[in-house]
Order: sequence, then C-alpha cells, then structure tokens
Amino acid sequence: MSAAASAWRWVDGDLILQIYVQPKASRDQVVGLHCDAIKLAITAPPVDGKANAHVIKLLAQWFDVAKSQIELQRGELNRHKQLRIRQPNMIPAALTALGLPPA
Repeated sequence: MSAAASAWRWVDGDLILQIYVQPKASRDQVVGLHCDAIKLAITAPPVDGKANAHVIKLLAQWFDVAKSQIELQRGELNRHKQLRIRQPNMIPAALTALGLPPA
C-alpha cells in the first residue's frame, strides 16, 4: 500500500484521514504527504487545544461540512492525528491532487 493510500480511507461514506500537523505556519495549506499522513500547515499555535480547533474548523470549510461532523479520533496532544469526516460534501482540490478519490 502506498503512503498516499494509507493517509485516508472511506468507511460507510465517512472519510478517515491521517494528518500530520505543522503548527505556527505562515498560512493554512496542505503541504503534501509526510510518511503515511497528509501534512497540514496551520497558522494556529499548539497550545490550549487551539491547533486542534483550527484543524477542525479548516477541514469543515474545505469539506463543506459542519464542525460537528468532524471527530478527532486520535492524537489530541500529538502532531499525528486521525480525524473522521462524516459524509463530506466535497473533496478539496489540494487533496484530489494527492490522489484522494471520492467515496
């Protein structure tokens, strides 16, 4: 299985993402792949849950879902995170460029 293929998977219409977060970046963006995860640069600092909240807000915008449809499953205090996006309405262009297929 390639690194890209292990960075995401579809489960019953939900998208499970493996994310590697780079906090305190100059802008929010998908950087590419980092090992078996999608590397995500974010502007938020890694303190008091601000980075997690920022990642959830950003993914909600990109996938056109409510923040309540995104669940942080693993990695609350780690750069490596697993998130579940329930029934995403769209796939961001930056992720389709990495090879993320629709459901």
